[in-house]
Amino acid sequence: MWITPEEVVLKNALKLWVTDKSNGYFLLQHRRGHGDTGGKITGLLVGALDTVLDSNARAAPFRIVLHVPRSQVSWVIASGATIEEVQKHWKWLDQNILPYMAVFENKEDAASFVLGKVKGLIAEEVLGGPAAGEDDPARFREDLARFEQRFGLPQREKLVSHYSCCCWKGHVPRQGSLYLTTNHIAFYSFLLGKEVKLLVPWAEVTRLERVSVGLLTDVIRVHTRRKQREFSMFLDVDEVMKVMCQLADIALRRLLDSGGLTLDQSLQDSTNITKRVLEEQALRQYVLSLFGLPRAERVQEVMSCSVWTPHARCHTPGTVYTTDGYLCFSSREEGQCTLIIPLAEILSIEKAESTGALPNPVIISVRCKRAFQLIELLHRDELVENVRGRLRDLHWEQNLIRGHDQRRKSTISATPYYTFCYDTVQSDEEDNSIIISDKALRHTILTDALVSTFPASQSDSKHMISNTEQVRERLWDDHFTEFGRGVHMFRTDKIRTLVTLGIPESLRGELWLHFSDASSSLAAHPNYYADLLEKCRGETSIATEEIERDLHRSLPEHPAFQNDTGISALRRVLTAYAYRNPSIGYCQSMNILASVMLLYTKEEEAFWLLVTVCERMLPDYFNRRVIGAQVDQSVFEELVRERLPELSALVPDLSPLASASLTWFLTLFVSVLPFRSALCVLDCFFYNGIRSIFQIGLAVLDTNAGELSSCTDDGHALMILTSFLEQVRHEEESHACPEDTGASQHLHITTLITDAYEKFGSVTVKHLEMLRCRHRVQVLQAHEDSTKDNALRLVIPDVSLSQENLSELYDLFKTEHFISLYWGDGVCSSSGVSPAMGACAERYFVDRAQFKSLFELLTPWICGTHTDTVAQRTFTLLDQDRDNLLNFSQFVQMLDILYCEELNEKIRLLYRLHIPPALSENAEDLCPLSPVLSSTRPLYVNNGESKSYEEQLQQMLQDLSKDKDKDEEKPLPHMNQREFIQFCKTLYSMFQGEPCEAELFQAIGMVTSLVLQIGEAGHHAEDASRDSDAPRDSDAPRDSDAHWSVSFEQILASLLTEQVLVNFLERPMDLSAKMASAKARQYQERAGLLMIQHATGS
Repeated sequence: MWITPEEVVLKNALKLWVTDKSNGYFLLQHRRGHGDTGGKITGLLVGALDTVLDSNARAAPFRIVLHVPRSQVSWVIASGATIEEVQKHWKWLDQNILPYMAVFENKEDAASFVLGKVKGLIAEEVLGGPAAGEDDPARFREDLARFEQRFGLPQREKLVSHYSCCCWKGHVPRQGSLYLTTNHIAFYSFLLGKEVKLLVPWAEVTRLERVSVGLLTDVIRVHTRRKQREFSMFLDVDEVMKVMCQLADIALRRLLDSGGLTLDQSLQDSTNITKRVLEEQALRQYVLSLFGLPRAERVQEVMSCSVWTPHARCHTPGTVYTTDGYLCFSSREEGQCTLIIPLAEILSIEKAESTGALPNPVIISVRCKRAFQLIELLHRDELVENVRGRLRDLHWEQNLIRGHDQRRKSTISATPYYTFCYDTVQSDEEDNSIIISDKALRHTILTDALVSTFPASQSDSKHMISNTEQVRERLWDDHFTEFGRGVHMFRTDKIRTLVTLGIPESLRGELWLHFSDASSSLAAHPNYYADLLEKCRGETSIATEEIERDLHRSLPEHPAFQNDTGISALRRVLTAYAYRNPSIGYCQSMNILASVMLLYTKEEEAFWLLVTVCERMLPDYFNRRVIGAQVDQSVFEELVRERLPELSALVPDLSPLASASLTWFLTLFVSVLPFRSALCVLDCFFYNGIRSIFQIGLAVLDTNAGELSSCTDDGHALMILTSFLEQVRHEEESHACPEDTGASQHLHITTLITDAYEKFGSVTVKHLEMLRCRHRVQVLQAHEDSTKDNALRLVIPDVSLSQENLSELYDLFKTEHFISLYWGDGVCSSSGVSPAMGACAERYFVDRAQFKSLFELLTPWICGTHTDTVAQRTFTLLDQDRDNLLNFSQFVQMLDILYCEELNEKIRLLYRLHIPPALSENAEDLCPLSPVLSSTRPLYVNNGESKSYEEQLQQMLQDLSKDKDKDEEKPLPHMNQREFIQFCKTLYSMFQGEPCEAELFQAIGMVTSLVLQIGEAGHHAEDASRDSDAPRDSDAPRDSDAHWSVSFEQILASLLTEQVLVNFLERPMDLSAKMASAKARQYQERAGLLMIQHATGS
């Protein structure tokens, strides 16, 4: 391999290198001690020195050096793991370079010529190779070559990054190289003649943590289900930890059942993942979370700058981020000053004249007649031109939509209501009625917030509350005058203080829309909600059934949801969203949030607010496994350990407290706090995002730390938290209940929120995103363990294998499935599992090639070269639904027969392998049958399917009845002579290499002779019967050319006559030993086979 020329002092290098060939300019050398056998001290010391001082040297025991005569400096230009590789480069130099060296009079010019040629060769290889997209392509190319030479994995195993580090085994460190790929953690070390290779799949990593071990403070501990490994001595441990967490997160999302988690399109193909892509993805995730932007936004430009902030009368330094549809700014101190400007609001972006006080200024004008000034932009021209280009595209798209809407309006008559029938249509008499009935309101899109029509009960202190509201409104009016109004208002400490005090009732809906940026989605999609209601009219699904069940559980104490007006509006919003996003559909707690939104916003605004919460502010929360909420619950537990060390020291097991927080995250405290207090929490959430929920949750535990630390059981702790939250009051509720004897003990919600910001304001979005990435691995693996337990629970009643063996078999089966996804075509992706089925035995599948690999590793019937044929027939026999896939249950039942069943069942299986459908008409024709509809496939509920939901249920019932018929024992068909010959061939191949091979061959010869005689006797009897009787259609032989046939019972009886055959088939087999051997061989054999297939295919 040509390498980037490196200077070496040849005089010193000769101590470690031996010259094999030389000419006027080049030296071919090998590493001193390389190839020594018997553990010679020279080889051991040089190898250890390479590992400790230069871990890369171990991969290149041969090299070519460019040496200019009478020069003290030489250059290494090529290296290789084998002498053949280096001799190939030596021959090329001898033929293409050496003849032209005599042309140069100056030796330095000759050296420059050679170095330029080598760099050119490297550049050509890099441009066409996998290192082209890396920051340092030449170095990455060398690292990749060492990785491939050391581990021998297929080329589809994409190397992402490489680090030098120590791997600890007990108290002994091993210096080596850590390779992080898209599917594995790989470590290589060579120390004192001992080579160590570790290959850990990301799919087996259950936890990643950064710990301190003794004097070492920066140790990365990698947990798997069987052991843990520790790595240290990194140059930048933060970078390594970040890359590890990202790769583990991405791999588990791709491979495991992620419960509806979304994965960015650029990461779907693992071969596209590079270190640069990971950095871009981490930045994108941070920007989306910091500003609450839509998940589809892509970061375009990131530049340091300063923004003129009128409230501070100065320029605030920070960073500007531009995406497809937004221009955002964040101060250096996160949360001090934030600005979000949708591109749809921008009228112009102009460059102003640069001065000493205002270098590189940019003026951004928005629709509300306000302007923003940015200075100190290093690449100002690039930013302005790119934003202008996106503005032109956006305005063209808006004009196109506006023209379409105008044409549409011209064909629709004006009406004060949009009416959509959910199930029935109003009659003419009802339409002519002056008073709109409740049934009619059920189909009308509300144009006012429900709280304006159904105000909550008023207290005696109405005058005092009214005065408080007026004061708050004046404060907000003053704030709007100074900071602006709308999405693009400055978000500073002052506005946070106003939010903490509580948003006025009259402004709550407007500010929720602006803080969350739902107003931008509303403006960008006119008539979308009305069209959606029209499309989903009359649709029924599981989601609509669940919505109907929960409608009357949504704020039942509020007057708005005690009549059909509020209930109908809530039904429409939830149904429309379920239709918009079928991957989520409907999830519990969405009804609670939507009902609160309907109180303070119009119906269409509430819909877009729900969209923003589910898809932007709380991504991955509302799916079938609420993965996002569980991840945040796990993150919250770690934050308690970080921020409340005294509580965590007194309460070692924080899991009960963390489990109580799941409801806090799912309902944003609405279900656990008094209503007025919960509204204040929602104010903070829409302003500050999920970070405010973490901060308030920490404040709740901090306030009750004393009582919680003295709890005797988990139930007592939960009662303390429940009682405390019920007593958190808003000032209006305190005035409304003066007769409450415990009013003096009530904590005001404003005080709780203020404490949360003051004590835990340092919890940043960047820190939360880092913790989320790490804890998502733990949550996904916990669900994977549950999936495995459920699969084994379903299989155990049907087999005799032990639970330990079943667990090991499941791991082997899953690994085989993953290997195909790693390096094969990935045809058995588990993404096809229906959400309706959840975790089940059919979680993973293997195809014909994968089954063949597992069969050869685990079968007790070793048939030599005939094993492949037996595996193919076994797969065909087990694949009853003809979809060319087998699930775990089918695979285990086959092994259970081979290892645990009685002799009769083993021979029955062997018999079935040699009759149709396992054995085709042409014994060598092993092509898979065409797929047909599987009755064992999970039920899919998808609005895009041709069958309705009821039709699918009917089909499932029919399939279940068919399955019952299949379970009934039926006599096996007879075996003809050709099939019996194949049966005998399989038996002969099973006996080869056995200690009693001669006795077995003699016994099978006797059985074969006996069976042939039985078949001939039956054939003659049938001929005699045919002469005297009419031919029988039902009992006619299958093969018209040969009437010879025998039954299963006849073959079984014949085999039982030979005790040596009975002993052979009944001998106990050690499945545990087979599985241990399979684990060691599975990876390398499959990797080697796939490499051969890819090589022949290319």
